[in-house]
Amino acid sequence: MINKAVVSRREFLQTTAGAAGASLLAGSRLLDAEPIPSASQAAPASDQVRFGIVGVGMEGSGLLTTAIQLRGVECVAAADLYDGRHELAKEIVGKPIRTTRRYQELLDSKDIDAILVAVPDHWHKQVVVDAVAAGKDVYCEKPMSHNPSDGVAMVAAAKKTDRIVQIGAQRTSSVLCAKAKELIAQGAIGEMNLIEATYGRNDPTGAWEYPPPPDLSPQTLDWDTWLGTAPKKPFDPLAFARWRCWKEYGTGVAGDLLVHLISGMQFVLGINQVPSKVSAFGGIYRWKDGRNMPDVHPVLFEYEGIPVYMRLSLGCESPEVTRFQGSKGAIELREFSVSFSPQAGVDLSPSYYTASYPARLRNEYVKKWHEEHDPAPGQEPAPESITYNGDDYDDLRPHLWKFFEAVRSRQPVVQDIVFGHHAALACHLANESYFRKSPVRWDEASQSIKSLT
Repeated sequence: MINKAVVSRREFLQTTAGAAGASLLAGSRLLDAEPIPSASQAAPASDQVRFGIVGVGMEGSGLLTTAIQLRGVECVAAADLYDGRHELAKEIVGKPIRTTRRYQELLDSKDIDAILVAVPDHWHKQVVVDAVAAGKDVYCEKPMSHNPSDGVAMVAAAKKTDRIVQIGAQRTSSVLCAKAKELIAQGAIGEMNLIEATYGRNDPTGAWEYPPPPDLSPQTLDWDTWLGTAPKKPFDPLAFARWRCWKEYGTGVAGDLLVHLISGMQFVLGINQVPSKVSAFGGIYRWKDGRNMPDVHPVLFEYEGIPVYMRLSLGCESPEVTRFQGSKGAIELREFSVSFSPQAGVDLSPSYYTASYPARLRNEYVKKWHEEHDPAPGQEPAPESITYNGDDYDDLRPHLWKFFEAVRSRQPVVQDIVFGHHAALACHLANESYFRKSPVRWDEASQSIKSLT
C-alpha cells in the first residue's frame, strides 16, 4: 500500500512502472537491476563507511535518506548554514549525530571517510577542494562546477590526491542507460547522424519557486557565509530557497536539467569530452519572478561531428526522452524504458518518383524493380521493435552504492572529476552562448570559453 502523503512523484512513477512490468507486452523485456544490499543486512566492520554530509536541503535530504538505507554505511555528522536542517538531518538519520554550521569540522574529523556535498552550485568548488585536501572521498551533486574556472580548479585539486570523487548525475549508474550503451556499441542503429533530447516542466515547484522555511532569518541562517563568492546583498529568503533562478548562485536549467541529459548521453556513447561547438537561445517566457536565468533554453551541440539538439522548458511539460538516430533505426531512452526501433534504410517499394515517368517507362521500371528486390516467399524481412523496461534512470540508490563501493575498493568510478567537468562545461557553454547571443567553443589552451566567429 503506497502512503500517498509521503511518496514523491518519482517514487510513484517507479512503483507503477514496476507493477506494469508484471504484464509486459510482446516485444518488451524487464531489465533486472544489480542487487544492492540494504542497511538491515549485516556487513563486516571492515566494510563500514562513515560519512558526513554538507548541505541537507532538497537534494541533500534525498541523498541522506537514501545513503543510510545502504549496507555498511553510516552518517555521523551533518553541516548546514541553516539551523533547521540540523534538526532535519537528525530526523532522517533517526539518532543523534553531530551537526554544525561549519563544514570544516567534518573535514577535520578522523572518524569520517567520505563527504556528500549538496550545497548551492557557487559553493561546490570550495567544499570539494577542501574535502580532497583533507583526505576525504567526495560525492558532489551535479553540476560539478558553478563556472569553468571552478571546474578547472576542482580537477587540479582532485588529481593531486588519491581521493575518489563521484559526481551526482545518476544516469551513469542506470541499467536503462547501460542497455542503450550496449545496443549502440553493437551497431544496432548503424551510422549515427542525430541525437535529440527533451526535458520539460510546467509547475511552480518544477520552476524552483520553492517556499522558504517559515523560520528562516539572519538568526537561523548564516547569510553572509551562504553568499560566499556571490555579490553581497541583504538577507533574502527567496534567494536562499530559489537560488537556481540566479546565475550568481546557480546554473539555471542547464546545470539543473541539461546536465542529466549530457551525462546520460556521454555514458551511452562511451565518450568523455567537451562539445566542439555550442549554440543556444531562449529567454524568460513564463516565470517572470525576478530570475535572470532562462526558463526556456534550447541548445545545439556538436559532438564528434554529430549534431545534438537538446531543448529545456519550464513552461510546458514534456516527456524526458533522448533519441539516438542512425541509418539502421533509433533508440529512445525514457524515464523507465529504452526502446529500439529498427529501420531497413532501403526502399521497400518502387520509388514514387516514377509517377513522373510516362506509363511505358514506369511499367518497365516497376516490373524490373520487383524482379530485383522482392524477397522469396517466407523470407520477407520483419523488423520488430523491442522495449526494455527498468527502474527509473535517475534512481539514486545504485549511484550512491557505486560511490560507497569505490570508497571501499579504491576502484575508479565512471562519473569521476573529469567526466563531471566535461558534462558541466557543456552546460556552461550553453549558458554562455545564451548570454552572449552567439555560438561558443571551449578553448583548451587558455581553459576558457571563446566566441565562434
